Amino acid sequence: MSADDAVDICVIGGGINGAGIARDAAGRGLSVTLLEQGDLASGTSSRSGKLVHGGLRYLEYYEFRLVREALIEREVLLAIAPHIIWPMRFVLPHSPQDRPAWLVRAGLLLYDYLGGRRRLPATRSLKLDTAPEGEVIRPEYVRAFEYSDCWVDDARLTVLNAVDAHERGARVLTRTRCVGTQRDNNQWRVSVENTRTGETSEIKARVLINAAGPWVNKVIENAADVQSGRNVRLVKGSHIVVRKFWPGDQAYLIQHVDKRVIFINPYENGYALIGTTDIAFDGDPACVEIEQTEIDYLLKAINRYFINQLTERDIVHTFSGVRPLYDDNSDNPSAVTRDYVFDVDDNNGLPPLLSVFGGKITTYRKLAEHAINKVEAYCPQMGKSWTSSAPLPGGDIPDSDFELFFIKTSSRYPGLPAELMHHYCRLYGSRCEQLLDGVTELSQLGRHFGHAFYEREARYLIENEWAQTVDDILHRRTKHGLHLNESERGEVSRWFDIEYPSLKGTV
Repeated sequence: MSADDAVDICVIGGGINGAGIARDAAGRGLSVTLLEQGDLASGTSSRSGKLVHGGLRYLEYYEFRLVREALIEREVLLAIAPHIIWPMRFVLPHSPQDRPAWLVRAGLLLYDYLGGRRRLPATRSLKLDTAPEGEVIRPEYVRAFEYSDCWVDDARLTVLNAVDAHERGARVLTRTRCVGTQRDNNQWRVSVENTRTGETSEIKARVLINAAGPWVNKVIENAADVQSGRNVRLVKGSHIVVRKFWPGDQAYLIQHVDKRVIFINPYENGYALIGTTDIAFDGDPACVEIEQTEIDYLLKAINRYFINQLTERDIVHTFSGVRPLYDDNSDNPSAVTRDYVFDVDDNNGLPPLLSVFGGKITTYRKLAEHAINKVEAYCPQMGKSWTSSAPLPGGDIPDSDFELFFIKTSSRYPGLPAELMHHYCRLYGSRCEQLLDGVTELSQLGRHFGHAFYEREARYLIENEWAQTVDDILHRRTKHGLHLNESERGEVSRWFDIEYPSLKGTV
């Protein structure tokens, strides 16, 4: 069998790590195939807390290297994707019953300087009885600290990495499950199945990269002659969404009685995202839902600090994800490292399998860079690292100034409402002009499904971003599903089935 038709690298897993690895490799001139059994970001990478952050609480576990890398990456990602990543201020009300104030202040000062903060404002102290941020906080909390981190649209971050990989030559195969791998002399033979059609085929690759997240050990187990002493530890994190109940753009970070921290972040123009929990998980990663105990836990944490007392009736949406953390044998799920580890198996010179254990969204780019560097000996023709300064699709905004970009872009489309243009600029950045090519008035966007969702955007996502189901569009490529009512979502489904019958029934 000739290796001439083999790709350099086959990546298993279309989450943020797999998409980032595919992008990095393709940009170095390597031939790449990316496999994803479902939709891009359909697992953990669309169910995070939506933050690009250093991980303030990781300092308590002495994860200084990880925090420093994450803080440096926070600045890098903010520069290369300013349309889907933006600064956010976090208010941390101090509870004397939990960590002492001096310890919190010291941690925040270290957080400010550990990663060489350049673009974000520094930490400051607040008096909650006079600061506007304190209006919604219960009166027994008199002091707070405010610091900076960043917000990210996690699913779009994943998709944009895949788009860039594709545009640099990578083949991206969604709804394509890896059903078997085996070494054959100097290459891997990867058997795959299209989960829509049932069609099977084979991909040959010189290097196999296992970025399957919760399924990373399963890929290893199904590969002949491969062993690893490493494991992933599955930890479930759940979030609830309620109507936003405070003025201002700031987020809040509260300490619960068990020392865990809970984020309360502005979300999708009028909502609040609250999470997360940390629960050991041993079920099917594809079937994960919030439990009543988690709902109770999050509501109890919120109501400990805020005047406005939330109940279960206030919840408009929930989601849960499984974090595939590197198993460091910690007894406490919250203390399990968020760092990443690689395992390279070349079985004495055979084609290598690189498996990725752990990681977090903030460090995905650096993880990808390190992963490709690890296989350089097997692909000596590759170019140098390049992703730290290359904008993601749509991120080539002058001076990374989103608001100025939005104003200038909106002026070119006077026939479209400002709110709609803000949506397009946020999701697509400079590529909103590709989406709106030839549009001068609202009627040219096609059918209006409700809120800010028009037919033209749906077609763009299907044709350019591998969207194959209504969920792909409403919950991952966009968050329109949160803003549409049941009837409107039903209309989207009926339109989709009529206009794209070949995709009907896709899951």
